[in-house]
Amino acid sequence: MAPRKAVSVPHPAERTRNGRGWFEKLAEAASNITSSAPFYGFCLLLVIFFVAVHIAGLPLNWQLLAGDIMTSVNLLLLALLKNSERRAEHAVQRKLDSIAAALLELKEGRPQKTGDDLRDAIRMEEEL
Repeated sequence: MAPRKAVSVPHPAERTRNGRGWFEKLAEAASNITSSAPFYGFCLLLVIFFVAVHIAGLPLNWQLLAGDIMTSVNLLLLALLKNSERRAEHAVQRKLDSIAAALLELKEGRPQKTGDDLRDAIRMEEEL
């Protein structure tokens, strides 16, 4: 019996060849929006709406609507923000790899190539 191959999903930073795809751009915009004070206010209003619906004892349809809205926002944010996190993580790892390679080549006496790699690694997270 032949061994089964594991399903491999490429890292978000490696899925597109020419920089960012539409989802990566959307994830970056979502990350910028969700870290703002107005979005925090929006989430606070959602929570207040959710609590008010339950305290007021509104019909079950309203309670389900409030819960569905909260769940939908949560799932969308989870997917978008996780993508943004993974791209940043990949950029940091590539920078660390460049630094390690530069230190190794410096120790071996050939610092030219990795110096260029280090320059390329600066601000890499903006490209991914």
